[in-house]
Amino acid sequence: MAFDSFPDAPHGAYFEIIGVVADFKNQGLQRSVAPEAFLPYSIASFGARGLLVRTEGDPLAVAKSVSRAVWAVDPDVAPTGGGSIEGFLRDYAYAQPRFGLLVLGAFAGIGLLLVVIGVFSVMAYSVSLQTHEIGIRMAMGAQRSAVLRMVLSRGLRLVGLGIVLGELASLALTRLLSSQIWGVSARDPLTLTGIAAVIATAGLLACWLPARKASAVDPMVALRYE
Repeated sequence: MAFDSFPDAPHGAYFEIIGVVADFKNQGLQRSVAPEAFLPYSIASFGARGLLVRTEGDPLAVAKSVSRAVWAVDPDVAPTGGGSIEGFLRDYAYAQPRFGLLVLGAFAGIGLLLVVIGVFSVMAYSVSLQTHEIGIRMAMGAQRSAVLRMVLSRGLRLVGLGIVLGELASLALTRLLSSQIWGVSARDPLTLTGIAAVIATAGLLACWLPARKASAVDPMVALRYE
């Protein structure tokens, strides 16, 4: 690897490769992996230098001791910017992505809540319109379990159709979100399956609760229901 482009780097130097490390995010979470090489400290006189110290307890508690140890070796060196790796990542690597995640997550949560409320309301109203039909079936001797299965099958067919159309629309629109997320695919199957399960559960409850209530009413009362 040539370092001729760096003014303070050793020019025309060759190095022996003694090991290869796995790829890692060295320029932030949102950027792709970039080539990087580790040089011996004795010749890496260009660029910023850092001192990493492994501690057993709180790293901030030993910061002054580390500074005193450095001054004992060279009084002209002034260590600055001390802190923990976790604090450095929190302030420089995670701050902006975390803010974007919170904002996007908040809007996504609100949207999902509105979808669940809408599905529940529409399905509950649709089932309530069948109260008169339920009363007729109950008066003609239909079993309560059969009535519940009929209502649930009708409702779940509508919910299933809505889920299929919604998933197809999501797959078509995920390219708009691909630049806002990282570390996971915009078409993550676990996420799409989880959302479908939430909506299906809301639709199931919206069908089952009104149908259960209507099937428990006296058939004569249900027949007079408007």
